[in-house]
Amino acid sequence: MSESNRLSESTEWIDLEFVERERTPREIIETGIRYHLAGLSLSNTVVLLEDLGVERSRVAVHNWVQKADLQPAGGESPDRVAVDQKAIRVNTEQYWLYAAVDPETNRILHSRLFPTYTIPIAREFLAELAEKHDVSDAVFLVDDADDLIGGLRREGYSYRVQQHGFRNAVERVFREVQRRTSSFSNCFSHVDPTTAETWLQAHAVWWNHA
Repeated sequence: MSESNRLSESTEWIDLEFVERERTPREIIETGIRYHLAGLSLSNTVVLLEDLGVERSRVAVHNWVQKADLQPAGGESPDRVAVDQKAIRVNTEQYWLYAAVDPETNRILHSRLFPTYTIPIAREFLAELAEKHDVSDAVFLVDDADDLIGGLRREGYSYRVQQHGFRNAVERVFREVQRRTSSFSNCFSHVDPTTAETWLQAHAVWWNHA
């Protein structure tokens, strides 16, 4: 793919209101964000930008992703929702990434990072999901996770325990997250949990538009 084609790809999903305070051209920031979220390390993204004639640091690219504050959009009305959680390390601590996916479209509806997994945490996640999307009539697809099953029961949602089939949609999301973080041992190092969550939510936005 030529460099001009890379720059002309659609990036309407990237909100760059913060660009007014940046000295870097808007299209360069968009390219850096898109390629970093798509799989390039910060170092390789810097090399890509150098090939485009712009020298920026790894810290600059990292800050672009953080400042863009990308989050999956709301307003969906899915018939089914696949939900699950996965362990993610932030420095030396273990956190849990909760995700809800529409298996019909493979779009991530909502994702959050929590310090543990419990029924109250699951209920908080489901409440946030319901604020963004109309899931009142949806059937939730879940494995045998006690926290999610307990949360779904207490929130009054219909659910079905399912190991495969439509629920594979959320497993694909987690495999992509694992692939994306494998270069640093599935661990976010030298960042706080909020920074890690911002990256994960930005990656979810990229996933929805890839």
